[in-house]
Amino acid sequence: MQVHKTSQFFEELEKIIDFIAQDSFDRAKKFKNSMDIKVNDLPNFPYKCRQSLKSNDKNVRDLIFMGYVIPYRINRIKKRIEILVPHHP
Repeated sequence: MQVHKTSQFFEELEKIIDFIAQDSFDRAKKFKNSMDIKVNDLPNFPYKCRQSLKSNDKNVRDLIFMGYVIPYRINRIKKRIEILVPHHP
């Protein structure tokens, strides 16, 4: 299974990184690197995160990372994990 990041994911991530970088460029870089590690590990245990509170589909999950919710969809047909739009709850 591969990780597929949507264009909306990249757009929102850029906003988050820019916001963090206003305080500290190093913290923004650490945030992104740590998040990449968590997201890229999802294929190993795709169901380890909770089912999304906004969906009744068991294949839509929420990765909670440093106060942000990173929803993702497990697409068994395409054999990939689709990373959706991260947000702050």
